Amino acid sequence: MGFDQYHEPPEELSQETRTFARMITSLIKEAEAIGWYEQRMSLEKDREARAIMANAQKEAFKHFGINLEFLLRRNEDWRTELRGILFTKGDIVKQGEAAEKKVD
Repeated sequence: MGFDQYHEPPEELSQETRTFARMITSLIKEAEAIGWYEQRMSLEKDREARAIMANAQKEAFKHFGINLEFLLRRNEDWRTELRGILFTKGDIVKQGEAAEKKVD
């Protein structure tokens, strides 16, 4: 049985690479859930239902964050690149370009 998170034969991948693939897949699924809740809440008329969806979306934010942090702790290049972008002020694109130059 294949899994769509692998683009190479899983049995040929290291355990570290398989874990990485699982965490990336989890990150993607949480991002999708955040987007789905946003769409649902924008259309939902019932206040209580919206509040429940908002609560679930907040959980997805947390799960997204812990998945991202897991990946960042295991990849120095990612940490270096994103340190110059996340939680900064100013033009996001310029911050990204500056962060990229620091990595090179």
